[in-house]
Amino acid sequence: MIEMEHVSKHFGTVHAVNELTLRVPAGELFCFLGPNGAGKTTTIKLLCGLLKPTEGTIRIGGLDIRTHGVEARAITGYIPDFPFMYDRLTAAEFYEFTGDLHRVPRETVAREMEESFTLLGLMEYRHTLVRDLSHGLRQRLIYGVTMLHKPRVIFVDEPFIGLDPFSIRMIKDLLREQARSGVTVFLTTHILALIEDLAARIGIIVNGRLVAAGSMDELRAGRDIKGDRLEDIFFSLAR
Repeated sequence: MIEMEHVSKHFGTVHAVNELTLRVPAGELFCFLGPNGAGKTTTIKLLCGLLKPTEGTIRIGGLDIRTHGVEARAITGYIPDFPFMYDRLTAAEFYEFTGDLHRVPRETVAREMEESFTLLGLMEYRHTLVRDLSHGLRQRLIYGVTMLHKPRVIFVDEPFIGLDPFSIRMIKDLLREQARSGVTVFLTTHILALIEDLAARIGIIVNGRLVAAGSMDELRAGRDIKGDRLEDIFFSLAR
C-alpha cells in the first residue's frame, strides 16, 4: 500500500531523508521511530504529497505521488502533530465542511457524523465552537473528520500529544480497528511503551536513514541487545 524506493529529500546542504526504501502493506499498523530531527515528519510529508522528493519514487495504493498526486491524496488521511482547525465553526459544521471538501454526499455525512460523534464522545459538543473545545476533544474531532472519506491510508504524526489516558486508549482502539478493517496506518510517536503495545512493525530512522525495520523479534534478531524492551532496542540501534 505504501512504497518508497530510494527516496531522498534535501534542503540545500541538509539531507533530511537519505535513500529511504520501505514497504508497508495494506492493513498494517506501522510505527516510525527516531530521535528529534531524524526525518520522521519529513518522511510523512513526502508520503502525503506535501513535499516533493529530491530523488526516488513514492507510491500510495499503487499510485505514483508525482504523476497521480490528486488520486493518491484522495485515498489518504493525514493528522499532523498540530492540526489546523477552523475555530469559528462548531464541531458539526467543521465535520460537514470536511465532507464537502471530499465531496461526500450530505446524507452520508449526516449518517457518519452520528456514528462517529457517538463513538468519540462528541455528541454533546456537536454545537460547540471548535475554539471552545478542550485539546482532547479537538483531537477526537480531527480523527473523526479524517476518517470521514474512508481513506485507505492514514498518516498520524505524534497522535498522543497532551492527551489524557482515556483519550489515548480511545485513539489506540480506533487505530487498531482501522488496521483490522484493512486500512494502512503509518504513525510516529516518541512514546516507546505505546509503540511496543500498538505497532505490528517498527521502523527506526537516524539522520535520515532507515537503520532497521520489522517486528520486535525481527529487530532483536542477530543483534547483541541487552534487554527485551523497545527502549533497549531503540537505544542500541539509534546510538
